Amino acid sequence: MRRLLIWSALAALIGLILAGVGYWAYWNFYSRFQPVTISRDQAQIQQLLDEASWVSGGGGGEPLYIIAYRDSASAQRYEREEVAKLRAAGVEARVILFARADREGLPQSTPAERATIAELWLTRDWSLYQRWTATPASAWTAVGIPPADGNLARSAVVEASRQFETRLSALLKDAGVQITYPLILWRDREGFLKACGCADSRAWTFIRDDLNAPERVGQAEPVDALPTTETTPGDGSPAAADPAALPYPALPAIPPAAGQTPNTAPNGTPAPASPPATPRAAPEAKKQDDTTFF
Repeated sequence: MRRLLIWSALAALIGLILAGVGYWAYWNFYSRFQPVTISRDQAQIQQLLDEASWVSGGGGGEPLYIIAYRDSASAQRYEREEVAKLRAAGVEARVILFARADREGLPQSTPAERATIAELWLTRDWSLYQRWTATPASAWTAVGIPPADGNLARSAVVEASRQFETRLSALLKDAGVQITYPLILWRDREGFLKACGCADSRAWTFIRDDLNAPERVGQAEPVDALPTTETTPGDGSPAAADPAALPYPALPAIPPAAGQTPNTAPNGTPAPASPPATPRAAPEAKKQDDTTFF
């Protein structure tokens, strides 16, 4: 009886351990990357998105908002790899950039970045955004853009971008969203507002599933659909068979030139080759004073 109790307790302990490991694996590899359906403060969140100055390359259809700062490597990668897939599904990607606030007295943005943020919020110039993101951050000098520092109106615009990020992050935290960048917000096919802190690329597949976006775009055409390569006589490529071409004519044998004997037998078959000449005898050994030469 005692042994039965010991084995039962051991089995229960092993079961609890396996259940814990299974739950941790489910959470670590799947559950924590799922988007959060916003169930509270939806109106306030949507109002913030509508009032913010976003830039877009067009595309129409349902909007998807990408909130990030300029130096976010994961945000740049998301735009580079996923925006084309979303556009193929009829989704319009709208980018909202903000200038990070100072931390412990140290600035988290450069004067050129703050000037560009203010210009984008005021003009929504998509071509400016493309030029900015195509240039390394260290090389961007914001030439031709009015500075935001020392300009009361443009400094207020930069501060508005920071307040937008602060208010939106607070509302999303209350809804259970982990704040990482890029922050992605969209509405699924049923119209529910969803959000994702999508710094990890393993969360991106849930967005594509919600919006029915393809996993890849720009696939190569099959080999049968590719145009045939034209051949040029004399370039070494095999010539294609032309059914309308005439067969090659059977030419008669070329007679020998004057003074030459044809290399054929009387019956018309090629004459056998002449036997090779008799090999020369090896030289005899001759003994000299110190060495024998051959």
